[in-house]
Amino acid sequence: MRSRRLTVAVGFSLFAATLGQAATSAVFFGTTTPRGGTSQGIYQGQFDSDSGKLTNIALAAELSNPGFVAKHPTLDILYSTGSIDGQAVVAAYKIDRGADGSWLTPVGHQEIGDGGAAHLSTDRSGKVLMSAQYGGGSVAVFPLADDGTIQPRSDLQKHSGGSGVVDRRQDKPHAHWVGTSPDNRFVFVPDLGLDRVVIYRLDAENAKLTPHGEGVCPPGGGPRHMKFSPDGDKAYVLNELALSVTAFEYDAKAGTMAPVQTIETLSQDTKAKETFNSAAEIRVHPSGKFVYTSNRGHDSISAFRVDDESGKLSVIEVEPIRGGWPRNFNLDPSGRYLLAAGRDSNTVTVFAIDSESGELTYTRNMAVVPTPICVEFASN
Repeated sequence: MRSRRLTVAVGFSLFAATLGQAATSAVFFGTTTPRGGTSQGIYQGQFDSDSGKLTNIALAAELSNPGFVAKHPTLDILYSTGSIDGQAVVAAYKIDRGADGSWLTPVGHQEIGDGGAAHLSTDRSGKVLMSAQYGGGSVAVFPLADDGTIQPRSDLQKHSGGSGVVDRRQDKPHAHWVGTSPDNRFVFVPDLGLDRVVIYRLDAENAKLTPHGEGVCPPGGGPRHMKFSPDGDKAYVLNELALSVTAFEYDAKAGTMAPVQTIETLSQDTKAKETFNSAAEIRVHPSGKFVYTSNRGHDSISAFRVDDESGKLSVIEVEPIRGGWPRNFNLDPSGRYLLAAGRDSNTVTVFAIDSESGELTYTRNMAVVPTPICVEFASN
């Protein structure tokens, strides 16, 4: 698709959605835009956490392959990976709000300079934007202006080596996710090719990273994404190739990770009945009581209970998404619902979360979204 920077009106009201506030929030969908496909860029919908309904799906901004989107922590700015004029970029959009609706207005982009990004995020202060390049095996850093616009790249850290355990997938580095510690002192980059989580010290003021250490994942695991527990004492890393989660004790003062458990997302018997499976996304419930992961191929969500004392996981259930290829999913701001994106089914399905057991119940609410591969709430 020929990339154009267009502003497209979306005709619905946008409200902040947090506990104790209005139930309605905007939700954005990053997509893939293959030639001959139906997606044209970033899409937007309206989610009601009282009814659990996702409605008013519309194109919010036209962009080539906006695979991952992320909200600024304090400003009405949405960031996206993508391609403009054939160049891999990170792009920024202002979330404009009005009485008659809301829309995305492009406010600039910057070239990455090391291939396309698989993931991006801001630091917790909103001073820098970071992107992880799967093909380049690198993490890039971009300073953010006070208004959230992206400045030219200030740092690029290239990974090297490869564990070599899984042929063709681990012969070189593949950075797959980037995010900060709860105190914003460190940056973590799970690298599928290395079987490591590469840790950097963050200098947010100068938009620079300094190598700090590593978290060691199981050989052949292929770490993809990770999340911290709400108290910051644990980190959970999703291993794409092995379809497992490794739980780490996290020392916030030292910025170090120590593995304490690895648990399968799918049983060996289940995997044996499938032609192909890989793990994709991991989320921690706001209560800290549950962890959820997605399984592509089996097309399901695995739910885990978190032990109060050890932080270790035990399986609650494995729930089909009623769609195809859940590369991404997210929990709504209230923590009451899970929205699963089915890339191959062009759907986003809604599940209710039991606050006591963590079990998922399919609500029979489903929306059509073209090739969705990222789900991001405007209030995140």
